[in-house]
Amino acid sequence: KGLAWACFNEDGSIKSQIMKFLGEDTIRNIGEKMGAKGGDLVLMIADKPATVARALGELRLEMARRMNMIDPDKLAFIWVTDFPMFEYNEDEKRYVAMHHPFTMPRHADLDKLESDPGSVKAIAYDMVLNGVEIGGGSLRIYQADVQEKVFKAIGLSIEEARSKFGFMLDAFQYGAPPHAGCAFGLDRLVMLMAKRQSIRDVIAFPKTQSASDIMSQAPSEVEPKQLKELHIKPDVEEEQEQSLV
Repeated sequence: KGLAWACFNEDGSIKSQIMKFLGEDTIRNIGEKMGAKGGDLVLMIADKPATVARALGELRLEMARRMNMIDPDKLAFIWVTDFPMFEYNEDEKRYVAMHHPFTMPRHADLDKLESDPGSVKAIAYDMVLNGVEIGGGSLRIYQADVQEKVFKAIGLSIEEARSKFGFMLDAFQYGAPPHAGCAFGLDRLVMLMAKRQSIRDVIAFPKTQSASDIMSQAPSEVEPKQLKELHIKPDVEEEQEQSLV
């Protein structure tokens, strides 16, 4: 795991911190695959696919910033479609919804919900501007049988699905029209218009990394009456009761 590098020098020599592990021939072959020429630097990251994709994306942006390859006045729009419907959770040993389990799978992938959930794509879409997601949406599931198959794909039994979402499955039986939408984030658009690097610079009450609001001093203590109205019983009360016993 981690970042590895290989420097292909003008004189044909190679420098790399992983040379002793892979050997010069392997490093040279990697360079050929990458089309590396004299003076080029090849950066590699090894980990799980999702981690690698995320890390290489950040590395690509950092290198572009250092080399002044990003035009601050250019507006580059793109629609991102065909999102994976599920991702495999190693801890729980099951598939989980990539976004949420109410997005409609692509019609061509419906027969893969049971046989190959990992290859199912969702009818979802994001609009991205200069690498920042500014809006997105999806087509929602509106058929009970499709919704039940999606629940099954993420490990919910029929009984569990009925217990948690029976009201929705029953509603689908009466007929629901196909429905979709798209929502845009005004704060993200303002951030880009103001050419700021952080969304915290353009919102009224920015939160810190610990989810606290310094301006309004939130979160603050909640009255027991308010918790009771919301049917919330804090664990701290149970801990205090146990300590008293």
